[in-house]
Amino acid sequence: MIPPTDIRDSVRTLLKTTGFAVLATENNGQPHTSLIAITPLDEGQRLVFATYRSTRKFTNLMQNPRVSLLIDGRYREAASGTPDGLILSAVGRVREIDAGMLSHRLAAHLQKHPDLTAFMQAPDCVLLEVVVDRYQVVRGIDDATWWRVDDLKTSAE
Repeated sequence: MIPPTDIRDSVRTLLKTTGFAVLATENNGQPHTSLIAITPLDEGQRLVFATYRSTRKFTNLMQNPRVSLLIDGRYREAASGTPDGLILSAVGRVREIDAGMLSHRLAAHLQKHPDLTAFMQAPDCVLLEVVVDRYQVVRGIDDATWWRVDDLKTSAE
């Protein structure tokens, strides 16, 4: 059995080193997926991303804010030099970032993704965040566990 601290460390490392996720939304029973650039904040409690208001993704989110994100770490190497194989599914709710936190979240997102500067300056662009409730941590075909986001915090150790 893998110690919980190892799983927490692996999740934190993957969130810190990854830049993208697949976002799954739904509207009237029709699923939709999108590749998005993400920035994890607050020890993975929030995943920030941007989109245009004119997209199907944004329309779906306004109808149903519940989402799942797939974060693929299968091809990232662990410290040992071997593939880590960790895959995360984050489950939570999307919300528009309030004005008081917008500049902080925007700066963090642009620091991680400086190539998105022009995109973020478009009048139709909006910065959103997934408030994560839990993560499914998949380490193999028969090794999947659910973690509440609070269980992954540093203070939980």
